[in-house]
Amino acid sequence: MVQITSALPIAKMVGSNRVVLGHGIIHVAGDASLSPEDEKELRRELVKKALKALQSTEKQG
Repeated sequence: MVQITSALPIAKMVGSNRVVLGHGIIHVAGDASLSPEDEKELRRELVKKALKALQSTEKQG
């Protein structure tokens, strides 16, 4: 499992071993100040990072 979060200490506290840092507290997987196209690209990059972390056998976070 991969957790996308902005709260790394909490992710570690609950035992997440694969963590991708999100964009911010309010919009973890997006940014309301971006255009729809730019926000879609931001989200795509977060998902790519999460998929890469999921493929990793090394403990992260």
